[in-house]
Amino acid sequence: MTLRAAGIIAEYNPFHNGHAYQLSQVRTQTDADLIVVAMSGNWVQRGEPALMDKWQRAQAALVSGVDLVVELPTTSAVQPAHLFAAGGVQVLAALGCQWLAFGTEHPDLDYGQLMAHLPTNPATFKRFDQTYATLFQGYLRDQTGITLNAANDILGFFYALANRQAGSPLRLVPLPRRGSQHNDQRIADQAHFASATAIRTAALADDWDAVRSVVPETTLAALQTTQLTSWEDFWPLLRYQLISSAVTDLGALYQMREGVEYRLKKAALPATSFAAFMHAVKTKRYTYTRLQRQATSVLLQTKPAEMLAGPQYLRVLGYNAVGRQYLHQIKKHVALPLVSRADREWQQKLGALDNRAGLVRSLVTGVAQDDGRIPVMFPDSQRLSRKLP
Repeated sequence: MTLRAAGIIAEYNPFHNGHAYQLSQVRTQTDADLIVVAMSGNWVQRGEPALMDKWQRAQAALVSGVDLVVELPTTSAVQPAHLFAAGGVQVLAALGCQWLAFGTEHPDLDYGQLMAHLPTNPATFKRFDQTYATLFQGYLRDQTGITLNAANDILGFFYALANRQAGSPLRLVPLPRRGSQHNDQRIADQAHFASATAIRTAALADDWDAVRSVVPETTLAALQTTQLTSWEDFWPLLRYQLISSAVTDLGALYQMREGVEYRLKKAALPATSFAAFMHAVKTKRYTYTRLQRQATSVLLQTKPAEMLAGPQYLRVLGYNAVGRQYLHQIKKHVALPLVSRADREWQQKLGALDNRAGLVRSLVTGVAQDDGRIPVMFPDSQRLSRKLP
């Protein structure tokens, strides 16, 4: 029997009830035999360290219904939406997936019309009184009448665009999101669904009564027994990098443009926390997300050449029996190398950036991320069985 796979691009930071609902919808609305997830590693798209490491998040996904988890490399994971989407599409296409499912506020958006009116002159967005995202969305609204401002609508559009640019290898399955908005800051009373942002805030504050109703039991247990991380944990390391590095060296890092390296370096010494640092460097031109990605670039010492390379391999983080069978089915046909063990050659060459990202996390948690790690193998007998709210 030839297995057919539906793909999802995710962060699962952390895995919550909305993600579990999405998995059930994917199985209902496609003929897929399994669900494959391209999941961000130890650093995520908004330029933040993941709350839990990639292995813990892969385990949470497998126990809740995912069949195969493959890492979305740092080269794609810590990027603006269009590059994040392009990397995810490339990984899922390389894995032979037939569908790409994603949550969106408006699943009936006319992606074709939006793509037909993409700007051809990048100078359209070279203004310093508004962010690039604001100018881009305003342009599309003026051209098409379609308002594209919800985070998941924007990401859905870029999934559609990346898929078309790749030759449309995936069939798009836009799914209506359920529950709160993507960036809601708090968990509503008696809620069954909440944003990952609100869940992270509550978990870091040990507000387990709020978290308990919006995540699976296994996610709650993992959150309560794991050393959770945020930017504040990495602030001393980032501050040292900024203070000790020459401005010319900072300027050579990825996404350091328009002299922002001077601003970052100047703010580092007086700032006593990452939050204070972010407040000091914020401008109308730069969003907090963009500044966080620039801070990640400093901390991980990422260079433009490596960040613009796109996915170069398929790093397997975990699977169940069906996922393992699928890997066996595709292993001779995949377009990128399948990596199940981070050997020395991978750490020094293709996987150098992801290895470096893991080593930086290990400085805070003491838990090895790549050296000696093998995929999480999850027995179906332990799969979580629970009724969604």
